[in-house]
Amino acid sequence: MTSTTHASSAAATSPTSQAYVTSFDSGWELRPKVSLFAQIAGRPDGQQVRLPHDAVISLPRSPENAAEQAYFPGGVFEYSKTFFVPEHWEGKRVGIEFDGVYRDAVVFINDAAVAQRPYGYSAFTVEFAPYLHFGRENTVRVEARSCQDSRWYTGAGIYRHTRLFVTDPVHIAPNGVRITTPDIDDERAVTEVAVDVRNLSAYVSTTDLEVALLDPSGRVVAQGLVPVTTVPQETETARLRLYVRDPLLWRTYTPYLYTARVSLRGSSTHEEQAIPFGIRSLRLDPRHGLRINGEVVKLRGACIHSDNGILGAAAFARADERRIEQLKEAGFNAIRSAHNPLSSTVLAACDRLGMLVMDEAFDVWTELKSPQDYTLRFTEWWERDITAMVARDFNHPSVIFYSVGNEIFETGDPLGSRLGRRIAEKLRELDPTRFITGGGNGLVSTLRDLAAALREIDEAVQDRPEDINALMAEAGELQENWYSTDLVTARTAESFGVLDVAGMNYSESRYELDKTRFPNRIIVSTETFPTKIAANWKRIEKSPRLLGDFTWTGYDYLGEVGIGRVIYPDEYAGFEGPYPWISAWCGDLDLIGFRRPQSYYRELAYGRRSEPYIAVERPELYGRESKRGPWSWTEAISSWSWDVMEETPIRVEVYADADEVELLLEGEPLGRVSVGERMALVADFDTKYKRGILTAIAYRGGKESGRTTLASTSGSTVLALTPDRREIRDSDGDLVFLTVELTDENGLVETSADRPVTVAVQGAGVLQAFGSARPRTEERYDADVHTTYDGRALLVVRPTGEGKIVVTATAEGLEPAHAWVNVIAASRDQSPN
Repeated sequence: MTSTTHASSAAATSPTSQAYVTSFDSGWELRPKVSLFAQIAGRPDGQQVRLPHDAVISLPRSPENAAEQAYFPGGVFEYSKTFFVPEHWEGKRVGIEFDGVYRDAVVFINDAAVAQRPYGYSAFTVEFAPYLHFGRENTVRVEARSCQDSRWYTGAGIYRHTRLFVTDPVHIAPNGVRITTPDIDDERAVTEVAVDVRNLSAYVSTTDLEVALLDPSGRVVAQGLVPVTTVPQETETARLRLYVRDPLLWRTYTPYLYTARVSLRGSSTHEEQAIPFGIRSLRLDPRHGLRINGEVVKLRGACIHSDNGILGAAAFARADERRIEQLKEAGFNAIRSAHNPLSSTVLAACDRLGMLVMDEAFDVWTELKSPQDYTLRFTEWWERDITAMVARDFNHPSVIFYSVGNEIFETGDPLGSRLGRRIAEKLRELDPTRFITGGGNGLVSTLRDLAAALREIDEAVQDRPEDINALMAEAGELQENWYSTDLVTARTAESFGVLDVAGMNYSESRYELDKTRFPNRIIVSTETFPTKIAANWKRIEKSPRLLGDFTWTGYDYLGEVGIGRVIYPDEYAGFEGPYPWISAWCGDLDLIGFRRPQSYYRELAYGRRSEPYIAVERPELYGRESKRGPWSWTEAISSWSWDVMEETPIRVEVYADADEVELLLEGEPLGRVSVGERMALVADFDTKYKRGILTAIAYRGGKESGRTTLASTSGSTVLALTPDRREIRDSDGDLVFLTVELTDENGLVETSADRPVTVAVQGAGVLQAFGSARPRTEERYDADVHTTYDGRALLVVRPTGEGKIVVTATAEGLEPAHAWVNVIAASRDQSPN
C-alpha cells in the first residue's frame, strides 16, 4: 500500500497542521458484542487492547469446536476507542484506514453506522467527518464476527494495522497514486506516475502536483510538476512521465526500491505521500517462461496462510517481515497467499526482501466449502474486493500474479467459467501490468463426476469385501489419474483459457499432456505435495512452460489440524487430527519458524545445497506400523541425542544429491547404501543408537561429493535465551522474538530434555505470546509458562515505550537465563509497515 508522511501527536492537534496519517492502533477496548436488549442488565466487561489484535487466540479451545479452526470457538466482538477531535478539523476530510477486519465488519462513529465490510481480508477506508463532534471526545466502534466460515484458522477482530487520516477537501484520493515502469533499458527507465486528485470542496480548485523520484540512497533522480484543476465532487487523474537514468532494477537478489515523493499544494491544500516502488519488467511466453528484467526466473514457491503461528491472526509488521525473512533463507523466492489477499505489511516485506508474490483473491465463489463462508456475500461484493486487492498491490514490485481463487468448484461448469472470466477481466481492467492465474484443481472442478465413480467402487467393495484392499487401491489410483482424463480436460478448458497462466494444484499428470493438447498453455504448480518436489523440480527445470512449484506449505499454520501427521494403528485416521491437535504440521518451517527436515530436502531438490543432511527418526517409533498422508513427512529430526539405552534400534535418513551415502559413528563404518531406493535423494540406514559423532559421506561417481556430521550433546543442560535483535523501535508493528532453548555447554540443542519454562518480562515491554512448535497441545500461547518441544520454544515481546526490556527465563533444575533489548524511538515518518 502507499505510505503517507506521518505527523506526530502534537501536530495532530495543531491548527497549522496539514494532511497527515498516523497509527490508530493504541487505546482500544474489546468486549463480547451483545444486543442492546442484553445491555439493559449491563455491558460485558471490556479489556484494553492494542492493535493488531486477534480476539480468538486467547479463548479456550474445546473438542466440540471445528478442527478446521484448530478447535477454537467463534464469536461476535466489539472494539471501541474514544479519541479527541480538535475544532480545527472541522471542514477537513477525516477517517480511518483499516488494513483488514475479520469478518463482517460494521463501523460506528458516535453510535451511527457509517460503513461495513464483509470480507475479512479487504482493506477499506471509512470517512466520517459528518458524524464527528468537533472540540470533543468521539467514539468509534467496530463489530466483527467469526463462526464456521473458513477451512483454516482465521482468528477474528481488527487483526491488521489501522491508520487515522486527516486531509484537506482537495486531496489525493485513497490509493490514488499508481506507478508503472512501461519502458526500461540499460540507459533509462520511463516511470509514469498517475495521481487521482479528488475535490470534496464547494469550489473549483487548481493545485500543483509535484513528483520527485528518489533512488535507494535517497538522492533525487527525476522530478516534475503539473497543475491540476478539479471541480467540486469530482476526481481528476494527472500523469507525469519521468525518466530515471541508469536505473537500478528490482530483482529477487537485488530488491532495489525507489521512492516517489508526491506533493499536492494549493492555497488551502498541502499533502505529501512517499510511495516505495521498484523498476522491473515482466515477460511471459511458452518459449522462455517467466522473465523478470529479461532473466528467466523459476519460482521456488511456498503457499502460506495468513496467521502468524503462536501470535494467532494478528498481522504485526515485524512478524510478517520475520516470516518472509525465514522463507527466503530457506530457499524460497516466491509465496502464494493461500487463499486470500495479503496484508500490506507482508507486501512491504516482500518488496524489501525480494520475495515474489502470487496474491490470491478467494477460496470460494458461490459454492460453499464451510457453513457460513464468503459465498453468502460473494455475489454482491466480489468486484469491490477485487478492486481493494489491486489498489493495495499496485505499487508493490513483488506482486507478479493475481489469482482469481483456489480450487473453485464452479471452474468445471460453463457458467462458472463465465464468472471466472469476469473476475479475470476486472483484474486486467484495474491492472494490465501483471499476470492472471488461479489455483485450479481438476478433481475439484469435476467433483460430482468423481463422486459417482467412487460410489461405483464403494458398491463393488460391498459386493466383494474379500477384495477390499485391491478395490481401495483402485479408488486411490482413480483419483491419482483423474486429473489427466478427457473429462477433466474438457471441463476445465474454458476456465484455464481465461487465465494468462494455468495454475494447477496436485496435477503433475497434466504437464506432458497439456504440452501437446494446449501448446500455448503456460503452467505453474500452485500447490504440490512436499514429497514430490524432487520429481516436480526436474520437470520444471526441463520445460520453459512450467514456471515453478508452490509447496503446501512453506510455514506451518493453525487449523486444518494434523493433515501432515503420521498416523499409527491406534490413532484416529480421519483427514484432520483429533483434539488437541492445533496446527496442520505440514510446513517446511514449523509454527515458530524453525526449519524441518523437508526444508533441507527441498534445498537439495532445488540444487541449492551440496552437503548431505542427516535426520533421525524418533527411536520410540522404530518399527511401528504407520500411515503417511500426502502432506506428511517422516517423524525424523536432526538430532543424535536421545534419552534411550545404547544399542536401541534406530533409523537414520540421509538426504543427498548423490549415488551413495556412507554412514559412520565415531569413525566406524555403519554401512554404505544407494540413494533413492525408497525416495529420491534419500538413503536409509537401520542401525543401533550409541552416543557420539555421526558422519554421513555422499559419493557421486565413486568420489566424495560432500559430508556432514551430527553430534550428541554432552555435559550439563543449559537454559538459553536469544533475542533476534538487540534493538527495536517503539512502534505499533515492532516485536522482538526470543528463542528459548535447552542446550548443552557447547550450544547443541537437547531435543530429549523438554520441560516447562517460565518467563518474566520487565521494563519497556510486555509478553505478547509464548509457545512452541508442538502440533498437538492444550497449552495456551498467552501464558508465561510453556513446555519446550524438541528443546525449543519462542517468546514474543511487544514494546510499550522507549527504554530497556529485560527478560528472564527459568526452568526447574537449571540456572536462569537473561536477555535484554533496547527500545528506541520510532522515526517521525514511521508507520506500522
